[in-house]
Amino acid sequence: MAYFLQRAGRDYAVFERAPRPGSFFTRYPRHRQLISINKRHTGKANAEFNLRHDWNSLLSHDPRLLFRHYSRAYFPDAGDMVRYLGDFAQRLGLHVLYNTTITHVTLHKARQAWNGHYFILTDQMGHTHQCSVLLVATGLSVPNQVDFPGSEYVEGYESVSVDPEDFEGQNVLILGRGNSAFETAENILGVTNFIHMLSRSRVRLSWATHYVGDLRAINNGLLDTYQLKSLDGLLESDLTDLAIVKDREGKFHVTLKFFLEEGNQSADAVTLPQDDNDNFAMRVAYDRVIRCLGWNFDFSIFNKSLRLSSGGEFSKKYPLIKASYESKGSRGLFVLGTASHSVDYRKSAGGFIHGFRYTVRAVHRLLEHRHHGVAWPSTELPTSQLTSAIVRRVNEASGLYQMFSVLADVVLLKENATAFEYLEEFPVQMLAQLETITGRKARHGLFVIDMEYGRNFSGPDKDVFFYDRSVGHTEDAWRSNFLHPVVYYYRHLPTEQEVRFRPAGWALPRPTAIHHVVEDFLTDWTAPVGHILPLRRFLENCLDTDLRSFYAESCFLFALTHQKLPPFCQQGYLRAQGLVGTESLR
Repeated sequence: MAYFLQRAGRDYAVFERAPRPGSFFTRYPRHRQLISINKRHTGKANAEFNLRHDWNSLLSHDPRLLFRHYSRAYFPDAGDMVRYLGDFAQRLGLHVLYNTTITHVTLHKARQAWNGHYFILTDQMGHTHQCSVLLVATGLSVPNQVDFPGSEYVEGYESVSVDPEDFEGQNVLILGRGNSAFETAENILGVTNFIHMLSRSRVRLSWATHYVGDLRAINNGLLDTYQLKSLDGLLESDLTDLAIVKDREGKFHVTLKFFLEEGNQSADAVTLPQDDNDNFAMRVAYDRVIRCLGWNFDFSIFNKSLRLSSGGEFSKKYPLIKASYESKGSRGLFVLGTASHSVDYRKSAGGFIHGFRYTVRAVHRLLEHRHHGVAWPSTELPTSQLTSAIVRRVNEASGLYQMFSVLADVVLLKENATAFEYLEEFPVQMLAQLETITGRKARHGLFVIDMEYGRNFSGPDKDVFFYDRSVGHTEDAWRSNFLHPVVYYYRHLPTEQEVRFRPAGWALPRPTAIHHVVEDFLTDWTAPVGHILPLRRFLENCLDTDLRSFYAESCFLFALTHQKLPPFCQQGYLRAQGLVGTESLR
């Protein structure tokens, strides 16, 4: 965000608690291997396409600031990310105030402010800073803890030893079932007697859910040893129903909370489940219990007047924000990065670099229009180029590809559909406010282009490798399972109510017409018959026109025999132009 503000020449400052950027990555992940892929080769030279498979780079105009120059590893070391972020801030000359800890944030009512208030930030020296727009990008930094009897015996992911020798010949219980839990298990798998993993929910595999925050293959060695019966195992139970007690030898035992009598925490006196059920799964004693339950947002520095939390269970993890990433309780406060993931939690990639680099750019475009009158960037083209414009974007755009079902391209039609404006990567849940947010008018209909998986293809219980999983025939395109482009046509801009009460599982309200571009094994939607022809015919049906390109002699014939010429002939031949395109092409 600092980069975008700097390029636009805006007045901004970044407050950073640490002495350098990326302090989170100096410690996490604890075992130092990132799970964001660094695909250095794709066989293509298109920089935008290559970002689809580069999950670590931030957006900038400088080709030197691509992460592939910082690591050759497919899963890089976290230290490389620290080095990359330091260079990014330094080379671009970003205005960052390091060693500045903001200890309190509150509101100050002011009539002259555009939103009726200013934000007052107090740092560790007691100095105050005032701003009219506050961008919070503090991530998730507070370890999630479950309070149960015996939780004081549990070691946290944030502090547990990462030296495998410390676990030699031990029985280990891990609480949690995400990547941090499996990352911890992977590190000690070869030295422990066994590892048991306990969580209230079943394991979620990222290849089944298509959510990159779920368990990745690089960490799932424990699944092998569990299913191949090599002593390790997974168990499901609600942690709040359990208790941990310590015996006189310092070993830990799992029991049920209702077995505990007040003040009695000794395993020698407490009833254990195996006393009633001698084949209780966790009847063994454990040497270590490790908590790996994820992270929460740090609300402690924010005054309650900002209304960042509703008090609900989900809002303990994430601040309360709209689909525009603006706080629901304080106008002018935006949440960026990992902490903004509530908008697309378990749905898309907004909690990760390769997703939030695009949502941050969308927020910047919103701010540019709101405060500086700069309309959302768009390209205006004649209607004859509509098909090619859509085909180009679905084949190369990284924002659409990574933020599927969250960010979408919008085509705004001009009067009589003679031309169109093309807007890139707009938050689809804000579609009803498009005119207010972008400064563009949607008076004559619009197309919305996004990327989607099949309706029933993603989920922890889905078999994503079933035999007939791929769809190859264009007439069955609507059944496509893998990520594929979907084009929605609306005669009028949907209302807020239509967006809010859209059909279950739909990214957008029910349209006037909808077209699925059939999935493609190579994610290359350029087949003339399989992809482009059905798309062009769909667009022609919606616009009641002919979008084909013609040679000059065909346009000459149409001019003599038809009352209405195809747009290509109107915009090219009748204006004495053989081709419509750029100046260099002409």
